[in-house]
Amino acid sequence: MKICSLASGSKGNCLYLETGDTRVLIDAGLSLRETLLRMEAVGIDADGIHAVLVTHEHIDHIRSAGSFARKFKIPVITSHLVHRKSEKYFKKTQVIEFESGCSFTFRDAAIDPFPITHDSCDPVGFLLESAEGRCGSATDLGIVTRLVADKLRGCRALNLESNHDVEMLMNGPYPWELKQRIKSRHGHLSNEESLALLHDLAHAGLEALVMAHLSEVNNHPDHVVRTTEAFLRDQNVCAPCVVIGDQFNASRVIEI
Repeated sequence: MKICSLASGSKGNCLYLETGDTRVLIDAGLSLRETLLRMEAVGIDADGIHAVLVTHEHIDHIRSAGSFARKFKIPVITSHLVHRKSEKYFKKTQVIEFESGCSFTFRDAAIDPFPITHDSCDPVGFLLESAEGRCGSATDLGIVTRLVADKLRGCRALNLESNHDVEMLMNGPYPWELKQRIKSRHGHLSNEESLALLHDLAHAGLEALVMAHLSEVNNHPDHVVRTTEAFLRDQNVCAPCVVIGDQFNASRVIEI
């Protein structure tokens, strides 16, 4: 199993996941050129990708999903509603549609797209399970529902949103309307909310943790790493490999 954050943040998101014989990108929100450059930089073979999974239709998640899929003759896998909303990006692209909340099999992986809350038409997180175990991703969600926590339990690798420090957000330069949107049930998780979710998900078998979608203005990577590692120690969990999903550089590929 491998996980790598190629980009994470409001300017573009792209996560590489490999489990069993299945290799996918979750979202492709960078330009095609930048996506390929980052993959090459960390030794990920773009020709080996089997599909692009799409969480929702915001441009920082779909910018090059269609062009990547067309170049490498692979499908985009997305919900029917997101497909309809984003048709201009997926022209001449093979699209496999799913229904949020209904799992399906792709190659040797069971893929479970579970609904989350965000200001988009049909947002989902993803759980992938193969003979190697479970890996999951949940970003761009305003609240942690019981369903989200239940779906992500037992994962060996996780990609979790930790968008903002509440005090930095409220005292920062964003206009009030944007602050309210970020803090809303359809916005983004704070560091505290992310740790509360991690409280339910931390277990001895968690080996890789990517903290994702950090705000460049309202958060700090060092703070997130420090508080996350301290939290895991307090939970008496052997600390997994914790990395930050960066906006401008790919993380290292974590192999577990």
